[in-house]
Amino acid sequence: MSGGDAGVAGVAGVAEPRLVIRPWRVRWVAWIAAVVLFVVMTAVAVALRSVSTGVYFHTDDQVAMVLLGLFMSLGVLSLTLARVRADADGVEVRNLLITRYLPWSEVLEVSFPDGARWARLELPDDEYLPVSAIQLVDGQRAVTAIGELRALHAAHNTAGSAPD
Repeated sequence: MSGGDAGVAGVAGVAEPRLVIRPWRVRWVAWIAAVVLFVVMTAVAVALRSVSTGVYFHTDDQVAMVLLGLFMSLGVLSLTLARVRADADGVEVRNLLITRYLPWSEVLEVSFPDGARWARLELPDDEYLPVSAIQLVDGQRAVTAIGELRALHAAHNTAGSAPD
């Protein structure tokens, strides 16, 4: 769920992420569902020619069914894209469609409200950014991840308030 080396310089001289978090359970479920969905759609496409349904299916109909299964599987796999990458400077949150980078100075708090399905970053002006990579269904893994993210945030706040 987390990993990366702290302070390791990358190819372009940019620090590698100190912390990388991805959802765990949804990734397994999505991969299994995508494979099952594709196999079922392919089996249906193959069976269309051999089962008498009163409708005539052609090869292009079968190809369309397989492609539809592929696109539906890719749609399910898009749920696995959630990710958080954080280092001493800030946090990058990638949810389903949007990736957003925030320096720690813009993040007021890393929270996991009671009853919420995933964590969130509290921002100024009563705004927040959902963090779908840290999900309630991941149980102890989510607890560990939120703790690590809070520690990075606290380290920035401590370093930012220290006198020069």
